[in-house]
Amino acid sequence: MSFERRLARAEFTLTRDYPAPVERVWDAFADEQQKLAWWGAGDAIEAGEWVFDFRVGGRDVAEGKFHDGPVSRYVATYTDIVEHNRIVTTYDMWLDGSHMSTSVASLEFEPVDAGTRFTHTEHGVFFDQFWADGQNRKDGTSGLLDALGVYVA
Repeated sequence: MSFERRLARAEFTLTRDYPAPVERVWDAFADEQQKLAWWGAGDAIEAGEWVFDFRVGGRDVAEGKFHDGPVSRYVATYTDIVEHNRIVTTYDMWLDGSHMSTSVASLEFEPVDAGTRFTHTEHGVFFDQFWADGQNRKDGTSGLLDALGVYVA
């Protein structure tokens, strides 16, 4: 397979207000069993490797095969964690073994009258044949945040 060698960059910010206290939303990320309950594509994916190490310098791995499609692999390193305030990660994505992107993501947790305002900001670099994948990443992340909202409600 031949493809053009190039890079693309994409950034986006998604904000959700969840009707749950900050501690509840935080625990959905910080507690492994809770994260397993909402993270990923549910029945659309066959789970593969899973690693959960929630600490600065720790690494998460989430791999799975879509039933009618590719194997997706997410490998993240936590670079900053301030309890109930923020999580910052760098992460890489692979699709069927091809390295598709490297991103920096910041997750912010803010108490508001209705519960928690959660803000996900991401800066990504997409490689080669995946150069136009920024919108797909935003859409996928939006789906994850919707699943989180269902979980914490």
